[in-house]
Amino acid sequence: MSKQKANIAVLGATGVVGREITKIIDELNVEFNSIKFLSSAKSAGSKLVFQGKEYTVEEAKPESFDGVNIVLASAGGSTSQHFAPEIVKRGGVLIDNSSAFRMEKDVPLVIAGVNDEDLKKHKGIISNPNCSTSQLMLVLKPLNEKFKIKRLIVSTYQAVSGAGLKAITELRENTKAALSGEEFTPSAFKKSIAFNVIPQIDVFCDNGYTKEEIKVVNETKKILHLREDLPISCTAARVPVFNSHSEAVDIEFEEKVTPDEVREILKNTFGVKVIDNPENFEYPTTLDSSGVDPVYVGRIRKNLAFDNGISLWCVADNLRIGAALNTVRLCIKVIEMELY
Repeated sequence: MSKQKANIAVLGATGVVGREITKIIDELNVEFNSIKFLSSAKSAGSKLVFQGKEYTVEEAKPESFDGVNIVLASAGGSTSQHFAPEIVKRGGVLIDNSSAFRMEKDVPLVIAGVNDEDLKKHKGIISNPNCSTSQLMLVLKPLNEKFKIKRLIVSTYQAVSGAGLKAITELRENTKAALSGEEFTPSAFKKSIAFNVIPQIDVFCDNGYTKEEIKVVNETKKILHLREDLPISCTAARVPVFNSHSEAVDIEFEEKVTPDEVREILKNTFGVKVIDNPENFEYPTTLDSSGVDPVYVGRIRKNLAFDNGISLWCVADNLRIGAALNTVRLCIKVIEMELY
């Protein structure tokens, strides 16, 4: 006998990712018994139209989670840490978009379609990976299963939407000022983003890498169940693009591999679309991927520096696959697997 349909709450409903989560719940026809939208006190009281019905966004309080089965959260790490015990105590499952729980041993870090079995290990909290990790895992998982990753180097070129509404506005205003020859003082970023590339996302760690770069390293190992000493390196840069992250990926495998083999595997991989005909200038760009679901892959070629090496380019909408889409897909998986 199947469970009753879930009662769902969206925490951080008025933010960039929260709005996208709401939109995708509708797009994917998620079945639910009830839904509520929660935010900080600042945004509470605002109106939100969902599936033709107007909802009032409520201020998130511990009692807001009474009777809620699944919480889809994108409200920041401190908010998630504050409410997680309350959600779990009330029998709910938190699917969290922040970095608060990603590397905790008892919290599964999951990409839908990549490591779904890890969902069964949850103890009330499920973590959604970093946006740049998410698109990468859909590409790497089938390749690792076939050829075994020996070494990995990733360079990310990340859109400003990954830093929120303030960053989106700043790119627009900074660009206008630059074109008009006017002075502009950045606040969302440490440097001007207009017509610029900033080789810093998040704060620097003692080893010279940023937290964003270390997230890619650690999360990749956790999701793909790779050994701890497997060499992975990442450089993350912010680029003046509104939406969609791009990644240059260099992989050395244990087994012999050809570009044609990689293309064939990825053409048959869930959530991935191959666009790879460079002679006709066919390769994925941020404009191709913005607003749609697939992780696009192209420029698949033999890596000249590694034995058994492949280089490729992958692009995806960071607000969707990197955050909202995977969150909703995880919600669907939790419902299908009756894990709430």
